[in-house]
Amino acid sequence: MKTTFKEEEKNFVMYFEGRLDTAASAEVEKSMAPLYECTGHDIILDCTALEYISSSGLRLFLGLLKAAKPKGSHVYLRNMNEDLRQVFAMTGFINLFEFI
Repeated sequence: MKTTFKEEEKNFVMYFEGRLDTAASAEVEKSMAPLYECTGHDIILDCTALEYISSSGLRLFLGLLKAAKPKGSHVYLRNMNEDLRQVFAMTGFINLFEFI
């Protein structure tokens, strides 16, 4: 699992590449640390190259959403493939996040 953090047009963007499973979640959680300093920035989670997400990965996304909302930031999911979108739909997470 590879992650890349960038600041683009006043947004914090995290790119995910590979499988966000239980084994990868601890390392991914560390790489997401800058996103928690989102005051004044919206967050975009780019899922173009994300192949799979487990319940541990969903927990990371939800934790970030809960941290960002009180700061007035939005968390957007971008370029999610149909398989991942089905996981979000089955878990009800599709109603929690904004998709672009």
